[in-house]
Amino acid sequence: MASNLDAAPQNITSAWKKLITAAEIDTTVVRAEIAQSWQRCYQAGVDPSSGVSRLLLDPRQLQKLLEKKSELIDIARPFMGNLYQFVAGSGFIVMLSDEKGYIMEAIGDSDTLANASELNLSKGASWVEEEVGTNGIGTALAIRNPVQISGAEHYCKKVHAWTCSAAPICNDQRQIIGALQMSGPSEKSHKHTLGMIVAAVKAIEDRLRLQHSHRNLARLNNHLNNIFFTVSDGVITVDKDGRIDQLNPAAEKLLNHRKLEIIGKAFADFIDKPQKIKDMLTSGTAYHEANLTVSTGQGHVHCLSSGKPMEDDHKGITGGVIFINPLNKIKRLINRFSGAHATFHFTDIVGKNPRLLKAVQLAIHAADSHSNVLLQGESGTGKEVFAQAIHNGSARSNGPFVAVNCGAIPRELIGSELFGYEEGAFTGALRGGRPGKFELASGGTLFLDEIGDMPLEQQVALLRVLQDKQVTRLGDSKAVVVDVRIICASNKNLHQEAERGNFRKDLFYRLNVISINLPPLRERREDIPLLFDMFFKEVCRKTGIDIHHINPRVIACLQEYEWPGNMREFQNVLERMVNIADGNTIEMEHLPEEILSPRPKTQPPDIVPPTTSCSINAEIYKIKAMLDEEERREILSMLYKNKGNISRVAKDMNMSRNTLYRKMRKLGIQ
Repeated sequence: MASNLDAAPQNITSAWKKLITAAEIDTTVVRAEIAQSWQRCYQAGVDPSSGVSRLLLDPRQLQKLLEKKSELIDIARPFMGNLYQFVAGSGFIVMLSDEKGYIMEAIGDSDTLANASELNLSKGASWVEEEVGTNGIGTALAIRNPVQISGAEHYCKKVHAWTCSAAPICNDQRQIIGALQMSGPSEKSHKHTLGMIVAAVKAIEDRLRLQHSHRNLARLNNHLNNIFFTVSDGVITVDKDGRIDQLNPAAEKLLNHRKLEIIGKAFADFIDKPQKIKDMLTSGTAYHEANLTVSTGQGHVHCLSSGKPMEDDHKGITGGVIFINPLNKIKRLINRFSGAHATFHFTDIVGKNPRLLKAVQLAIHAADSHSNVLLQGESGTGKEVFAQAIHNGSARSNGPFVAVNCGAIPRELIGSELFGYEEGAFTGALRGGRPGKFELASGGTLFLDEIGDMPLEQQVALLRVLQDKQVTRLGDSKAVVVDVRIICASNKNLHQEAERGNFRKDLFYRLNVISINLPPLRERREDIPLLFDMFFKEVCRKTGIDIHHINPRVIACLQEYEWPGNMREFQNVLERMVNIADGNTIEMEHLPEEILSPRPKTQPPDIVPPTTSCSINAEIYKIKAMLDEEERREILSMLYKNKGNISRVAKDMNMSRNTLYRKMRKLGIQ
């Protein structure tokens, strides 16, 4: 074998002796990297007559190192075996060290391994320069480059019989994590040996990077799978033809089909606006928050959907990912933060009146039921407080509580308010449409206050929703399933209104499952001291006014008053007294005039004995009443026939809309 040394071995030996005896380095003979290494060793005080590593790991430390570097060892071991196959039987060994020069693995001829062990060139020993001088592993780590050291180029004499070829091993960040070395008899040194080491190190680094990439990909895939299968939004991936190839549990639940039944089907078949998907897959156009109606195994569901195309390395569209989120889920979240929730509980209802306690007990039973509830009582008796308490005591307490005052919405708008509408359903309709109160309350409670003021034509639509549990937006043909518990309230006697024809009987029977009548405040006078104490503390806290004394006559006077406005009037009166009180006392003069000097109760007029003229007048009045009743029945019949359409009724009766409205007001038809 031809030597790869630039200088003859005897010249290197002479240069080494000169270093030892005269502390001089002949740079004309010694290569630069060797000269620099000798200089470092000399300054570190390395004993040139030695060459035996004394920096050894104990068995426990070695085992810990091997476990820490197991990935590098496992990857490097096959390459070390391949290298040894080239030099087997020639006295060479292949060694692997960590970044601190500790040898972790060695493969080679048994005789050579035995000779190496005499120098502690074996597992657990460190071969850094400052410990054993210039050598393959130590110098390669020091200069961060491959190096070959033969014979007297080693700083320590005991290693002069060896030739070492070594190269550092780096990770993705170019940090040294180890070194690979091939050592053998110095007389068998060859320049190709270093090349083999460098090639093996390159292969090890490539394998490390590949394994690192695979590990990162596996970790990323695991993260994506965790997100895909646990995210609350429905996620669907489609191929380039729009066919479903994957979907997460949320999407599977939404579509209400088993996964195996859906895979391979066109997603466009499940939605009402398939053009969105087609545009995404043909032109690569993403879409955001589109309002789609999704067909499920249980009907139709309004959803917000976003889609993004997936591309390959050449920008070719390979499919897309689609997100779908049911609107009722979004609405529940919005309701939670927008005030559509109930704040009152049964503990907020104060009183000991027997009728009130009976109403509370009935409401508690209603909370455990899913049936419709009808609350009746005068204005201001606390019907909404009861409705909220029933909601909060029910299994729907985590759902929305949506209140609608049917008497405060114009008759032309109540349909769109309750049932929602699609874009373009009528002039002025918002772009994208709008959900109705039934959809907003899905999963919770819808409180219909003043239900007695709802127009007859909308009562028909309400009855249909209560029967079918489905709602259809104005301008749409698809029915959407809604899960709503209905609580109604009215200050009218709905039974009487139904008998008079002002309220549909079938709707009344549908709503009047659990009927609760709330007593007016004048019939529960014994509760006024309790109510006064509760609201008085609340008003003082809210206003920041500190009042210590209340004239007992004030409470007595409040108990004698009729309270036509009930609880609402009572709270307003109390707040007024607190605000106008002088000092810290409430006296009689702080009461409103209508309470201090109430009007006498009106008595029914005395019945005048009938006279002849009175009899005639009474007969005329009787005939007129009969005609009015006949006309009233005719109008009600036409309203029922035309489903409450005023224009059609006026046309059929050959009169104007204004005339019809005037007659309806006169005859008490709402």
